[in-house]
Parts: sequence; structure tokens; C-alpha cells
Amino acid sequence: MKYRYVFFDLDGTLTQSEFGIVESARRALAHFGIEETDTGVLKKFIGPPLFVSFHDFYGLSDEQSFEAIDCYRDYYLKEGIYLAPLYDGVREMLQSLKEAGYTLMMVTSKPQPMAEIVATSRGIRDCFDAIVGPSAETRDPSKALLIREAMEYLGIGEESIPQIVMVGDRFYDIEGAKAVGVDSIGVLYGYGTEEELVNAGATKLAHTAQEITEIVKNA
Repeated sequence: MKYRYVFFDLDGTLTQSEFGIVESARRALAHFGIEETDTGVLKKFIGPPLFVSFHDFYGLSDEQSFEAIDCYRDYYLKEGIYLAPLYDGVREMLQSLKEAGYTLMMVTSKPQPMAEIVATSRGIRDCFDAIVGPSAETRDPSKALLIREAMEYLGIGEESIPQIVMVGDRFYDIEGAKAVGVDSIGVLYGYGTEEELVNAGATKLAHTAQEITEIVKNA
């Protein structure tokens, strides 16, 4: 097999996480008197670090952005975190790759403790050797750095880069993979567009979870 290690993003790649994220973002913005009613606009919170979303998208100061994050997480950890169903075929895809001998890692911008809760509640935690994510205090986690942390966890170095593929739905995932030098699969059922993923340099594109299995196994 060409690939031995498959790294997965979480939100928009494994889980349809818009429900909890959108409502959490709406409540956090309302705390500052910002009434955002367009769900499509609020979906831009899916993928980027929260600090970037509040600070760059809505012009909140550093202090306000951290306060907004606290408001966001107050609801998200109580209710929103559980509103993230798996996409069709994801469970079967993970199990198929695991049974075929691939090493699976979750590499996400979501704080690691939160990602653990999501993976456990959705019944997919056992598919992964580990979940790599930033701490809750990290302002702007680099996907490239997270990929390198996953490599360090596995005890692999530069010689193993050709055997790694990163799977994600946003340009953050693809650009992070490209910065490290690993291949990438952009998924088209998530929250990114085909244009976004192609422009970021995705090695392959997958329309469904089943296509991820085929791309990895046939590489």
C-alpha cells in the first residue's frame, strides 16, 4: 500500500457539526449585541479556530474574542457538542480502513478534549490511535503543526511523509498538508467548496466517504 497513515479532520469531514456550532456562535455573538440570523453566514465558524472567526470575521478585539469563546463554549459543552451526527458511510469507511491495517489519526483544530467527547459520543473513538488537537487556550492552531504533532506521536519522521494522507473539507486541511509535504484528500460533502479545495492543492477529491476508502486503498 502507498499510504500507511490516514489523518482525518473532524468537523465537516467525519461529523456534520453545523447544528451545535451555528447555535453556539449565534449565542456568543448575541452576547455582544450582534444578531446574526443568516445560518449560511454562521457556517463560516466551521473549520477555522474560534479566535480567528470572532476576531477576523466580526472585528472583535482580542479581549472580546476570548470572552466570545467562553460564551460559545458554555453552550457548546452542555448541548451543542452532541449535535454532530456522522456523515453517511463514515463509520463503515473508518472500520474498513482500520481492518485493512491502516493507522488512523484524528487531526483537528477543535480542542483535543472536545474532540475526544465527540468521537466517543459518536462511537468512533476506537478507530483512532490518537486524537491530536490544540489546547483550549490556543489562539490560532496551525494544521501543519498539528500534522507534525501526529507524526511525532506515531514516532515517524520525514521518511514517512509519502505514506501519509490528510483528509479534510476545508482549505486549512489541504494547505496544512501541503506545508508538511503530505498528500491530501478534499471531501466535497463537507463545508468547503470544490473550488476552494482545488485552489488549495488537494491531491484528490472525494464525493462520499466510500470514495475516501477507494482512494486510499487504490493509491
